[in-house]
Amino acid sequence: MAGTVKGALITALALLIALPAPAQAKVFNPVSFTLDNGMEVVVVPNHRAPVVHHMLWFKVGAADEEPGKSGLAHYLEHLLFKGTPSMAAGAYSKVIAAAGGHDNAFTSNDYTGYYATVPAEFLPKLMAMEADRMQNLALTDEAARPELSVVLAERRQRTDDDPQGRFQEKMMAAVYGGHAYGRPVIGWRKEVEKMNFRTAAEFYHRWYHPNNAVLVISGDVTPERVKELAAETYDLVPSQELPPRFDPDAGLKPRQKPGSVTVKDPDVQQPVLQRIYVAPSYRTAHEREAYALEVLAEILDGGEVGRLYRSLAVRQKLAVGTGADYHPDARGPGQFTFGVSLRPGANPSKVAAALDSLLRDVVQKGVTPEETAQAVKRLTRQAIFARDHLTAPGRSFGQTLATGGTIKDVENWPEHIESVTAEDINEAARKLFGGKDYVTGFLLPTGGKRGAKPAAVKPPQEEIR
Repeated sequence: MAGTVKGALITALALLIALPAPAQAKVFNPVSFTLDNGMEVVVVPNHRAPVVHHMLWFKVGAADEEPGKSGLAHYLEHLLFKGTPSMAAGAYSKVIAAAGGHDNAFTSNDYTGYYATVPAEFLPKLMAMEADRMQNLALTDEAARPELSVVLAERRQRTDDDPQGRFQEKMMAAVYGGHAYGRPVIGWRKEVEKMNFRTAAEFYHRWYHPNNAVLVISGDVTPERVKELAAETYDLVPSQELPPRFDPDAGLKPRQKPGSVTVKDPDVQQPVLQRIYVAPSYRTAHEREAYALEVLAEILDGGEVGRLYRSLAVRQKLAVGTGADYHPDARGPGQFTFGVSLRPGANPSKVAAALDSLLRDVVQKGVTPEETAQAVKRLTRQAIFARDHLTAPGRSFGQTLATGGTIKDVENWPEHIESVTAEDINEAARKLFGGKDYVTGFLLPTGGKRGAKPAAVKPPQEEIR
């Protein structure tokens, strides 16, 4: 690995990108079906241990919030644990823990997810509890008001009191401007403070319906058993008319010149540079463009053999850690990001110039067939383990289906990657890096009087848990 920033971006990759598998086989070989009420179900049997992973995705996220109500999707995520007429507040997680399992939830711009890993024999109870809170959530002021304090405390910890959080929030606002992705998933503080159980209930009744959900179950279970259990639980929840989702193309204007963001704070010990390009996503890319950018990110990143680390850290001695990543899984625009942890004493402007020079070289000279072949091999080798991972199917199918993709998109990913050529990459690189639609950010110390922690760039498309 290539240092702190690299580690952070690998974490983002694990969280945000559909995990692939070798080209000689499909990835997960799932069984899928749709319930009578419109709920999509994907099942990936894995009988190596008597455990199941249950992920329920709702196709609604922070980008679907109305103006002035940022953070509402995340607030509701918290409130979904507040009980129903048949399940006391907090009982959901306690019951799962008593069975030896664990659970959590997350919110992003495009979706909200709830997941639990439990013993296989507990799956009927888990599905019954999830179906119950899908339609019977009991929201009261008594339950919702304290949780609002929890959410505000979370925002203070993650953003207001954290220079990295403030930096990331400013970067997203600068990159996306008036687009829905420009507001924080956790919400602007002044807007979160105004929320109450009524606004949350309205959002819940608008979006939380089976025909707006995707269920992925992996582990020690058969598709036939899941069908039986779904008929007894989820399929009893009636479908409802759904409102239109946010327009992923609205509010995004191409930048006429590169942007810049600087945050200085005494709690920052190690300066960081981050650059974010607005890139095509799977939804907006032309033909193989998205897959070419995925391979390009591997060529530039690639750990200690990647171009970025070899140039900035090894040859020029400007960095102690580097990372490059591409995020194509979005209903709206994607991102191509760079992160650099500066070597002590390195001039931030000189580091930015070195990154510019590296990207000019990519645009003008391109990548080679040999680099392409090696990057494709690394990607497919990393993917081998996904097939045996209990939670990978839930992540891959849930994220893909919630953002407009298909099961086929996941299963055919290895073939798409192996079809990428150096010419594909060079064309995509010229198109992306030859433009001006990017923002460069600097997170810098102001003397380190508080003797604080080293900095690391957080993933740009962050999920809030």
